Amino acid sequence: MLYRESGQFKVSYQSDSQIFPILQDRIGIIVMLAIAVVGVPFFASEYLLNAILVPFLIFSLATLGLNFLTGYAGQLSLGSAAFMAVGAFAAYNFQLRIEGIPFIVSFILGGVCAAMVGIAFGLPSLRIKGFYLAVATLAAQFFVLWCLTKFSWFSNDSASGVISAQPLSIFDYPINTPVSKYLLVLAIVLVLFWIGKNIVRSSTGRSWMAVRDMDVAAEVIGIPLMKTKLIAFAISSFYCGIAGVLYAFCYLGTVEPDGFSLELSFKILFMVIIGGVGSILGNFLGAAFILLLPIALDLTLPYISQLLHLPIAGSTVSHIQLMVFGALIIFFLIVEPHGLARLWQIAKEKLRLWPFPH
Repeated sequence: MLYRESGQFKVSYQSDSQIFPILQDRIGIIVMLAIAVVGVPFFASEYLLNAILVPFLIFSLATLGLNFLTGYAGQLSLGSAAFMAVGAFAAYNFQLRIEGIPFIVSFILGGVCAAMVGIAFGLPSLRIKGFYLAVATLAAQFFVLWCLTKFSWFSNDSASGVISAQPLSIFDYPINTPVSKYLLVLAIVLVLFWIGKNIVRSSTGRSWMAVRDMDVAAEVIGIPLMKTKLIAFAISSFYCGIAGVLYAFCYLGTVEPDGFSLELSFKILFMVIIGGVGSILGNFLGAAFILLLPIALDLTLPYISQLLHLPIAGSTVSHIQLMVFGALIIFFLIVEPHGLARLWQIAKEKLRLWPFPH
């Protein structure tokens, strides 16, 4: 009853093919955008902006990049953090070595460099697939970090390989406050998510899904496997590269190659799996689950221990946090292997029939 589509007629092809064809979805998106753009900058604290919302948006973007490759094109990858590192260090060097280059151009060129590296390491996908392809992309993770550490030119001859991001400014407007950085990241993420939503609905996205479901049949009906897979690697790496640029310039400020470790690649992969493979909404849900749940456990576990009068040390609380976190991940994968996005779809189906029983 609350989510019924009855009475919402489509009288043109454009209205039938729009991204949010249901009125309730459009209203919900408008409300959330109003809260994100107007409400959050006014009421959010500096800690909430810097430590929670900005990394949440950045990892949502990186998760979307990996979801293009794994969820839609069916190509496993363990090199997401390496492509983020390429984007971050490339944008840093463009700003350092090309005088007067706009930051937006540096951001885009950083993503393009990551896309080129992704294409190079995506070439084995033409011959191998599955876990063997995951091992091939794992080589990108180690090779990129080795290059950034071995060749000091990438870090401007820094002995430790650490780079400090240049001060941000867009059209001569300085981006140096938590609110301005949050709004910049939000604007870039929203634009790229809108583009990504349209990509997966286009012929390119349909070709990805055909290759994912059965590549032999896709090739028989005329879909070029080489072109389709390399486009998936390019777009996926581009999105991860942009996420790496934002990670360095808008979140950390100072980064090193070891900050883009294999652990970060696994974290992004877990976001894809938990959020929902092959789902745009799942990228936000997976990033929120992985990033916000540990914070919630940090806040609630000491309170519960005091409430129950249990003398639990701080180190024990951190161990319990890891145990609860892992148990919840296993629980969600058992209850709904298609991720949190599928749970939201089920909730919408129930809202369509409420208050009548299913």
